[in-house]
Amino acid sequence: MEKRIGTITILIRDRELSPSVNQLLSEHAGIILCRQGLPFHDRPVAVISLIVEGTMADINALTGPLGRLQGVTSKAVVVPQE
Repeated sequence: MEKRIGTITILIRDRELSPSVNQLLSEHAGIILCRQGLPFHDRPVAVISLIVEGTMADINALTGPLGRLQGVTSKAVVVPQE
C-alpha cells in the first residue's frame, strides 16, 4: 500500500483519558511526524493535532481505537492519491 500524508485532529473532552490517548499515540509513533497539543486549563478539554505519514491501514489503526474511547473524537484528513 502507498504511504499517504495527512492530519489527525483529536478532541479530548474527558482529560482523565489523556493517558489512554498518549498510550495509543506511543504505539503508533512510527507514523507521527509532528504533534502539537493544546490543553485548555480553564475547561475540561484538550486538542491534539498530528501530521502523519503512513498507509491508510496505519492511519486507520490509530484513528479507530481513538474514536472508540468514550469522550474522545478523532478525525483524519489525508492527501488524495494522484
